Amino acid sequence: MSERRFKHLLDAAAGSLTVGLLSAIKHTDRRRMANFAGGFMRGIGPLFKEHRIGREQLRAAFPEKSDAEIETILGGVWDNLGRIAIEFAHLDDFCVEGFGRQTPDIITYPPESKERHDWITKSGKATIGFAAHLANWELPGVGAKLIGVKSAVLYRRPNIGAVNDVIVKLREPLMGELIATGLDAPVKLARLLQSGIHVGMLADQHYSKGVEVTFFGRPCLANPLVAMLARQTELPIYGMRVVRNPDGNSFWGEISDPVEPVRDVEGRIDIKGTMQAVTTIIEGWIRQYPEQWLWLHRRWR
Repeated sequence: MSERRFKHLLDAAAGSLTVGLLSAIKHTDRRRMANFAGGFMRGIGPLFKEHRIGREQLRAAFPEKSDAEIETILGGVWDNLGRIAIEFAHLDDFCVEGFGRQTPDIITYPPESKERHDWITKSGKATIGFAAHLANWELPGVGAKLIGVKSAVLYRRPNIGAVNDVIVKLREPLMGELIATGLDAPVKLARLLQSGIHVGMLADQHYSKGVEVTFFGRPCLANPLVAMLARQTELPIYGMRVVRNPDGNSFWGEISDPVEPVRDVEGRIDIKGTMQAVTTIIEGWIRQYPEQWLWLHRRWR
């Protein structure tokens, strides 16, 4: 058997396994299974090298916290990951309060977010949205579609083609058009914005070709795409987040105030300064709920 044929069979098997696993989880009680998965990950998470990475980063970000406090936060990080794994199969169960079909899995929001939504709708302009790896980071994209927004989401394509196909098939009906990261992604996103489609992306990971920003007092590299799109289109930037409630199984969501872009002496949007503004907002979110952010990703390198 040729190597290409063997890889094709492995990819197909991985895709079938993913479909079967998601289907099996879909037929379980989400809350009960998420509670189990969260507890399970709390138990085994400290055995992985990522736990040490998270501990190092938390100590640097929160030097005032004790070792016990750091470990408590890390326990929450693993718990959150376990819950996300179950929730991924149940994304279509969620609804947004007051919009469309109402289900028991309601994402609530504060009054000011409804006011911002109404203003965005009345403006008739597309927006550039950013989110972070907080709580269940799939839900901002799902929420945008649920509230009637024509949207597109930038995503990182899985290495296994068949798994990518499964992910796209699951996500696209829930989130709108999916744009894979790549050299042509900025062009595609700009065209979508110009056609009136809102676009969203995660903006809190290391990007080796990024611009330098300060995050928790330390320099790191941020993907400049949010600011680049704003510079090209002059469209407004908003942050979107969901927060996991203390029960572990319900959420509330928020649309931020519009981000005021930093401008250079010629009046053009400054990429680095605007990405610092975005990063500062994300840092504020994380400081509120540090146990809900993905500290296991090496943000500073």
